[in-house]
Parts: sequence; C-alpha cells; structure tokens
Amino acid sequence: MHQFQPYPIELLEINPFTKISNEWMLIAAGDQEKANAMTASWGGFGVLWGKNVAFIFVRKSRYTKEFIDKGSCFSCNFFEKKYLNDLKYFGIVSGRQEDKFKTSGLSVNHKGNIPFVDEANFVCLCKKMAAVPITEANFLVPEIKDKWYSDKEQDNFHTLYIGEIVEVLAR
Repeated sequence: MHQFQPYPIELLEINPFTKISNEWMLIAAGDQEKANAMTASWGGFGVLWGKNVAFIFVRKSRYTKEFIDKGSCFSCNFFEKKYLNDLKYFGIVSGRQEDKFKTSGLSVNHKGNIPFVDEANFVCLCKKMAAVPITEANFLVPEIKDKWYSDKEQDNFHTLYIGEIVEVLAR
C-alpha cells in the first residue's frame, strides 16, 4: 500500500476540464467488505451549501451506482497517465461479472469506511449530500437526449451525486 497524506484542499491546483474530461477519474464506492469502481469523465468541483463539493454523474445501469446508493460516501480518484489502460478497463468491464480490482492489478484501499484506489496520485474522499435523478423532462436543449441517450440507452439516464469533500489525500 502507498503512503497517502492529507492534502490541504485550498492548495489543490487542478484544471477540472482536463483532469476529469480528458484524463478521467475512477469513482469508487462500497465498504470494507466489497467495493467497486468505474471510470468517469463527467463531473466537477465547486462550493455548494457552504461546503467544498465534488459532483459526479452515474448512469442507472452502472454497478457502482448500487454501491453509491447503498452507502454514504464515495471517492474520486485521479492518476498518472501510465494508468490510462486501467481506466479504460474500469470503464468497459462491469463489476457484476468480475472483481475489477483483482483482474486489473489496481488495489482498493480505505480511509475509514471510504474506499479509494491505492495507485491514484490524489483522491477526494466525499460524503454524499444529494442524489438528483436526471430525467428527460429536465432537458432544456432537445439535442441532449438524441446525442447522449440514444434508443439503446433509453431510460438509462444519469443521477447527479453531490458529495462534500471531507478530505483530499495525495502521495
């Protein structure tokens, strides 16, 4: 296991537009007994309700969503470029079929009861504050449904999760 240290959030210097959209992140959720993670390229950081927050979007069909819904926490994990193939794998394979951590060689670690990926270079540990289902009725631009929710993705909309960043870890 790697040595992680708390990192002051006010010193965090990342560009979420490249870090999340281009380099991706793994969202991990679960508990000490079982955890799962998925690749994500949608999300962000900000301030809401007087708290530093991360917000993520997870489709209804994703196995990780079950872990997020069941628990009270999740983590956003960021990596060096050398882990790109692992991130691709976590985006393609479902944890319902296999233990992605065992197969990939990445390791799950925990801070308290929040799972995170040990090979990440920095991690945002988040406490769930809100879960907001996105529905077709929410779209103000009709092209959104056509572009992001094709017929094969019917009724597979995302849920927006907002989590208070309770701690940032870095190695």
